[in-house]
Amino acid sequence: MPQWLVDCKPQPCPCGSVAHTDPNRYQEKEIQPLQGVIEMPAGRADLFARLAELGIATRTIEHPAVFTVAESTELERTIPGGHTKNLFLKDAKGALFLVIAECRTAVDLKALSATLRAARFSFGKAELLMEVLGVTPGSVTAFAVMNDAGRRVRVVFDQALMAHETVNCHPLENTATTNLARDDLLRFIRACGHEPEIVPLVGVAEPVVPI
Repeated sequence: MPQWLVDCKPQPCPCGSVAHTDPNRYQEKEIQPLQGVIEMPAGRADLFARLAELGIATRTIEHPAVFTVAESTELERTIPGGHTKNLFLKDAKGALFLVIAECRTAVDLKALSATLRAARFSFGKAELLMEVLGVTPGSVTAFAVMNDAGRRVRVVFDQALMAHETVNCHPLENTATTNLARDDLLRFIRACGHEPEIVPLVGVAEPVVPI
């Protein structure tokens, strides 16, 4: 659609008709941009482009969709490095957290809320997850912070995960796993405007469904 409209004011001609217009009397009118246009979240291709821009080397393995740590067990045997489980949490005051834990860590949500000085934790709903991190349940990953332009989420890493030289994360979808250096992952998080917090997550496990 053109960005202007022409408003021609009819002018009488010598014959008395107003059917003709004066081509020199034009008035441009700007069309206002559409309101409420939804911006799509970054996807896998955007992620890889950003990683390349930062000079971060990665290795990606394609595989069937996985939704739980148990389903990822076979992958752990074939892909070296630390494997993760990711928790999208909301506390009772509305604060949001993305917790990236080593896959074998037993996460005590009550103890974690005390460590982070947060209110009681619950799991964030799928709609909120998509709104803030641009991914669906099953595809939650440290890489999703690139969609959190508003910096609404606190990013928390398991201290045990830092013992691995490389870390494995879904590239915004759960049909692949991307391996990269631990320090490069932290650098990526910072490049997205978030400061990663590294805390010990070991404790007596409450029922936790990683996503």
